Amino acid sequence: MSRTDDVVDSIKRMILDGVLRPGDRLPVEKDLAESLGVSRGALREGVSALSILGIVSTRQGDGTYVTNLDATQLLAPMGFVVDLHGQGDPRHVYTVRRLLESDAARLAATGITDEALCQARALLAESARIVGQAPHDHERLIEIDIAFHRIIAANTGNPVMIGLIEAFARRTVRGRLWRSLHEEGADRRTHDEHVAILAALAARDPERARIRMANHLIGVEESLHRLPDDDAPSGPVADCSVSD
Repeated sequence: MSRTDDVVDSIKRMILDGVLRPGDRLPVEKDLAESLGVSRGALREGVSALSILGIVSTRQGDGTYVTNLDATQLLAPMGFVVDLHGQGDPRHVYTVRRLLESDAARLAATGITDEALCQARALLAESARIVGQAPHDHERLIEIDIAFHRIIAANTGNPVMIGLIEAFARRTVRGRLWRSLHEEGADRRTHDEHVAILAALAARDPERARIRMANHLIGVEESLHRLPDDDAPSGPVADCSVSD
């Protein structure tokens, strides 16, 4: 193990043990290097690695601080794993997405807030208007799709699941957009499936919400199976997600 790895592991351990907490400033470089028994160069490399991982952030002229350790931020590097496997067969990525989001719908059904339900209804009201027009605003429909699924994830009460779903959602935009553009009636079916999911959530019915979400995402997977291999969407795509 390199000295840089020692730095990374030591600072992680300090966080896990409560020596350093979210928002805490790391000791000055000289003191921290001495306490860890490493050179200042190795310390800088370790801090840089931790910064890439979202564990610490350096403020120019003010020092290095532990981040808020938000799960979504910490899980962001997993997006590379999704991209890597999506290059081969994106269907595997969509299968994992279905497993995650189906259970997310189940969890959200027991804890979703009235405010979140209202937000979801507003999104679906907008999508209903768009699918009733010609031509469809496909990019806006994808934005609504992502926002709708994000509301469900946010109401699971599980920050790790939220982070994982976010990592997958950003990497499945290409397939969703392909379906919207090329599969006749896909936008209407997607809207109707979202309406059914929302009805299950509003009814506080976990199992029905899980089944509705699974059926919805199976439809996306089946679209991919109908594609010739050369046309199968893969790789990283532009971030079409909407801001929280």
